[in-house]
Amino acid sequence: MPRTPARWQDPQRSPVSADRLGDRTLGLRDRLNIIIFGTETTEGRGFDVVLLVVIVLSVLVVLLDSVAALHEQYGVTFVRLEWVFTALFTIEYVLRIYSARSRPQYVFSFFGVVDLLAILPSYLALFIEGAEVLMVVRVLRLLRAFRVLKIVRLLGEAHSLMRAIRLSLPKISVFLVAVLTIVIIAGATMHLVEGPEAGFTSIPRSMYWAIVTLATVGYGDIVPVTPLGQTLASLLMVTGYGIIAVPTGIVSAELVYARQEEGHHAQCPSCATAVHADDANYCRICGTELV
Repeated sequence: MPRTPARWQDPQRSPVSADRLGDRTLGLRDRLNIIIFGTETTEGRGFDVVLLVVIVLSVLVVLLDSVAALHEQYGVTFVRLEWVFTALFTIEYVLRIYSARSRPQYVFSFFGVVDLLAILPSYLALFIEGAEVLMVVRVLRLLRAFRVLKIVRLLGEAHSLMRAIRLSLPKISVFLVAVLTIVIIAGATMHLVEGPEAGFTSIPRSMYWAIVTLATVGYGDIVPVTPLGQTLASLLMVTGYGIIAVPTGIVSAELVYARQEEGHHAQCPSCATAVHADDANYCRICGTELV
């Protein structure tokens, strides 16, 4: 099985080797760290698998409790189960803080925040009615499955996708500004052409119609009735179909660039091109065999 790339290894893992888990001289904190943050031992894998099962069950209980018929019949049971899960997650969270190499780093990390959000709704429900529905945020904890199952290839793809999205942000920002400009102009024009009689009572409400139309959703709660308004609406719909492909193209281009950047950096002895695909044997520019 391939090794997990360094960037995906948990920084909270103890530097103590996992094969020392049976060492009697090993401290409690290091022992817990290997089990909770590591996946190389039978105990560590077992802990994570049980944790994932409990997370799925806790989310399932919240979903079932939202069904009126089930809540009426099994409401008390659901509440008891939710508190059992909350107690388990609270104990786990405390143990993670105790055994983490850097406690502040864990607490403020992505998974640290998610772990905290997994238990907060139950306690908030004691003061805020209905806050327990927020417990569905526990489903985010299933992201640990990537580490538990060692899906290295998917982790690498996720890294490439996130990098492509990050590189696309400036271009997408310009695109969104252009869309907002179209929405404002279209909203103001339809407010002038159709007027309050057709439901375009204000420019903001007309902008809402323009967004719905441009996104090709078309709720139908506001519709133009004049020939000019319908013509403008048709043009806006056609524009929407053309606009939909723009963000996809931007991210796709950056994704290709990101994949190229992640290729190996063997320099071509002829033209000095440095970036090639991982399996490239010849230069992508001049065809010279790579050393």
